[in-house]
Amino acid sequence: MNKHSVVSREEWLDARKRLLLKEKDFTHARDQLSQERRELPWVRVGKPYVFQGPDGEETLSQLFQGRSQLIVYHFMFAPEWEAGCKSCSFWADNFNGVVLHLEQRDVSFVAISRAPFAKLQAFERRMEWSFKWLSSFGTDFNYDYGVSFTPEDLAAKRATYNYAPLELSKTDLQGISTFYKDADGGLFHTYSCYGRGVDMMNTAYQYLDLVPKGRDEQGLPWPMAWVKHRDEYR
Repeated sequence: MNKHSVVSREEWLDARKRLLLKEKDFTHARDQLSQERRELPWVRVGKPYVFQGPDGEETLSQLFQGRSQLIVYHFMFAPEWEAGCKSCSFWADNFNGVVLHLEQRDVSFVAISRAPFAKLQAFERRMEWSFKWLSSFGTDFNYDYGVSFTPEDLAAKRATYNYAPLELSKTDLQGISTFYKDADGGLFHTYSCYGRGVDMMNTAYQYLDLVPKGRDEQGLPWPMAWVKHRDEYR
C-alpha cells in the first residue's frame, strides 16, 4: 500500500523547494569536508612494496604511471577464495568507465587484493573488467593499510578496522587509500576510508537513494544480502 501522501503539483513543488534548501546545505557541508580531507597531513611510505600484475612485478611507485596521485581500491579477495567478494564486485562494476577520466586529472587508479594474480586474472575475465588489478600476495601491504588481519590478531581481538576495534572474524575487508608522489619520487599516504566510507563510490547506490523505496534493504539478514556477482542475477 502507498503510505505517501498524494498532493497537488503546487504542494509538491513547495515541499521539493524546502528539501532543496537542505540539499544545498548538505552539498556545501560536503565541499567543506572534502577540503578538510585534502588538508590532512601525510605519512611517508617507507616500505618497498612489490605487486604482481599484468605487467609483471611492479612497485608502488610504478603504479602511479607517470602521474602524481594514486587511488587504490582494496578489493576483498583472500588467497584461499575462488572468487572475489560480491560486495566489492558490486563496487568494481563502476570502475571501468571512470579510469580514463581520472587520468585526465593526474590520477591513476588500481585495485589490489591478497589473492594470487592468476586468481585475479581469471575472475577479471569472468567479470569482463579492464581496470588494473594487482596482487599483494606475500606482502604486508593489505595489513599495513588496515584491510587484512591475521587469524592470530582476530583471535586475540587485536585487529582494528576503520580506526576502531574489529568485531568481525573476516581476514579481509574493503577500503580505499590514496597516495601522492612528489617530484623527487617520494611516496606519501594521504587518506584511507573503510566501511560506509566507501559508500559514495557506488553509483548504483547513489541512484537507489533517489527512488521511493531507496535501497530497500530493510528486513534482510544484512544490508547487502541481495547482492550477487552480476553474472549470477537471473
